[in-house]
Amino acid sequence: MQDNAPHILVVDDDNRLLSLLKKYLMDNGYRVSTATSNAMAESRMGGFFFDLIVLDRMMPGGDGIELVQRMRGGSGTIREIPVLMLTAMGEAEERINGLEAGVDDYLSKPFEPRELLLRIDAILRRAKTEKPVDLQFGSFTFNLERGELLKDGDIINLTSGESLLLKSLAATPGVPISRDDLSVSSGSQGRAVDVQITRLRRKIEDDPKAPRHLQTVRGEGYVLWAD
Repeated sequence: MQDNAPHILVVDDDNRLLSLLKKYLMDNGYRVSTATSNAMAESRMGGFFFDLIVLDRMMPGGDGIELVQRMRGGSGTIREIPVLMLTAMGEAEERINGLEAGVDDYLSKPFEPRELLLRIDAILRRAKTEKPVDLQFGSFTFNLERGELLKDGDIINLTSGESLLLKSLAATPGVPISRDDLSVSSGSQGRAVDVQITRLRRKIEDDPKAPRHLQTVRGEGYVLWAD
């Protein structure tokens, strides 16, 4: 499996189904993480970047639609992650509720594994064509897919935390993101976000004390300005 293979988070409280889906998706070339609850899923999203979430509709202690609503109402990369919802509910009203919340596609249980693969492939292809992969700011180019920063074609070394933080900011350039939201999306806790911001400024700003690209917005958080 390649390191740049799409990373999928599968969320379901059925451990048997979770294990089967993980093995099947990994056998088909995907990187896979799992969670058995909304809380665990949000914790996973705080530490890793995911290309897609396969999410069960009904779970003890949390509704899948509620998780999607929190994702879409947040900021940074988490709000943009495509969601394929698995559901035993076939009613049109349920599907409409999910789509209104921000679900990208539905698959009813039971389903054919091959159909799951086809729907995942379609969502990932659509997401890739809809979003620019490279973001330009000054003499820098940041690849959101790989988390790779270049300056005039040369790679700038980033820590995993810096890369995740920059991904969050680059996903919505020009839009301030709060420290709390950046903590969730980058995996850095509290004031650690400020430390990461300081380190990033040293790497991308001519004058880190008077930043042009990565700025502080009083009362709102941090914002990355693209060209």
